[in-house]
Amino acid sequence: MPAPLKTLADLRSRRWFADAGMRGFAHRQRMQQQGWRREDVMNKPMVAIINTWSDLSPCHAHLRERAESVKKGILMAGGYPLELPAMSLGEVMVKPTTMLYRNFLAMEVEELLRSLPCDGVVLLAGCDKTTPGTVMGAISMDIPTLFCPAGPMLNDRHVQGGVTRSIGAGTHTRMFWDEHQAGKLTATELIALEARMTRAPGTCNTMGTASTMTAMVEALGLCLPGASSIPAMDSAHTRMATDCGERIVGMVWEDLKPSRLLTRGSFLNALAVQMALGGSTNAAVHIIAMAGRAGIALTLADLDAMGRRVPVLANLFPSGDRLMEDFYYAGGLPALMKTIEAELDGYALTVTGQTVHSNLQTATVHDEAVIRPLANPVSSAGALAVLYGNLAPQGAVIKPSAANPQLLAHKGKALVFDNQPDMLLAMQDPLLDCDANTVLVLRNAGPVGAPGMPEWGNLPIPKKLLQAGVRDMLRLSDARMSGTHYGTCVLHIAPESAVGGPLALVQTGDEIELNVAQRSLHLHVSEAELARRKARWTAPAQPYQRGFTKLYQQHVTQAHEGCDFDFLEGNAPSPEPAIF
Repeated sequence: MPAPLKTLADLRSRRWFADAGMRGFAHRQRMQQQGWRREDVMNKPMVAIINTWSDLSPCHAHLRERAESVKKGILMAGGYPLELPAMSLGEVMVKPTTMLYRNFLAMEVEELLRSLPCDGVVLLAGCDKTTPGTVMGAISMDIPTLFCPAGPMLNDRHVQGGVTRSIGAGTHTRMFWDEHQAGKLTATELIALEARMTRAPGTCNTMGTASTMTAMVEALGLCLPGASSIPAMDSAHTRMATDCGERIVGMVWEDLKPSRLLTRGSFLNALAVQMALGGSTNAAVHIIAMAGRAGIALTLADLDAMGRRVPVLANLFPSGDRLMEDFYYAGGLPALMKTIEAELDGYALTVTGQTVHSNLQTATVHDEAVIRPLANPVSSAGALAVLYGNLAPQGAVIKPSAANPQLLAHKGKALVFDNQPDMLLAMQDPLLDCDANTVLVLRNAGPVGAPGMPEWGNLPIPKKLLQAGVRDMLRLSDARMSGTHYGTCVLHIAPESAVGGPLALVQTGDEIELNVAQRSLHLHVSEAELARRKARWTAPAQPYQRGFTKLYQQHVTQAHEGCDFDFLEGNAPSPEPAIF
């Protein structure tokens, strides 16, 4: 254990509680009002527990109990725990999209920590946007930070046609719904699945955005080794939460804060992990935003380069056929990182006070069917590819490992929709003019246009084509896609249509060509015709004239820049609050 770098006198919280004037008297008085002893507030580091629990966030249903375990660890290590509730952002329930509020949560975390007497923080989060949101705020605040992941839910079992298979949330939700739309799954069977597929608290148990982001935060060094893989309802998860509480106190004395941990190397480690996991395309937006908060330049080109080098090794839905509980038994993230250790910056420092290389010394793969060796990848197509062309001059992304290989080089006629309600209605039309070669296009679904860049990018297959056996088509949008989903979906097209990007100029019947090998996305319309269309284009009307949504539309950056607020990017310090 390194020698402490801080003494009691150095603690930030001392400005509140060691003051000899009336303010210090009042602060100590109010803490004693809650039953704490004077010596507790005078002689212990104050550790915040940012808790994103709520009754409308089923993925975080257990975080009330985990907060108690974190508190126990803090007390055992001689700290003083302070639980602070923050916006929960349950992925399924929040409308129009949790992405609209990721930056809100990041601001809330930063301001909670800045305005209150906190010496360090444990972040309790895990459902999609809560991970990057809490981490972004903590990076900007830059006090010792440890992320405690919510963990994935348990597997379920489903018997169909005499065959038993493991099922979970997200990927299987779309699969079973499509089968129901196609008439191959009865309403009774669907209702039975509805009651069983998500059978315990925890995040989606596929390699969706939740597990992608918690794993990337672990790879960044902000999480205890192996913590992101533990199922939410495993007793090891409770013990891990206690370990988090105990460790954060040590980090406070060591002054081990994000600015000491986060380097370009640690962000490249996170990218390598994302690719090996077959992780969510949403990572492209979140990791760039997180790096921006740390003052580290990270671009789509970095993601594409890593996607070309590191194959998908984790046999997890939607790229594979297993679930997170299987991944945990196979050795979890440390085992996967050990497999790709040659691609990692082993000297990067972590919350343990040790390097990545040191943390991986005992990591072992226990099941090569789940965590494949480099010689036998799940997919060599890559977890993410970045596309450019006259339709996406600032980039777009696709997940080749979850796409139909036959559509990765495809040319077809566009069928364009200006909004999601019209698109959803049209998908039910038995006379819709389309076939399996049609390219479905949705616009006005980006950061400004939607607003909030919702997960509309996994455009549904027209019902008439589902009934004909079609299960994938080329689909384009400036939206995002759930990390649990699959299919040949081009996403994050930038600049978005609502600010005048080329996607705004596409018309039904135009020919669009995708070539993933060449990283190209091309609209076969002349420059002269596009210029004529641009001259006639007007921005869509926006009904939002007040509140956070208006602020969001005024200040959000584009997808290739991370969709952060322009006034929150960078690592310029903010002054400490005056204490009057």
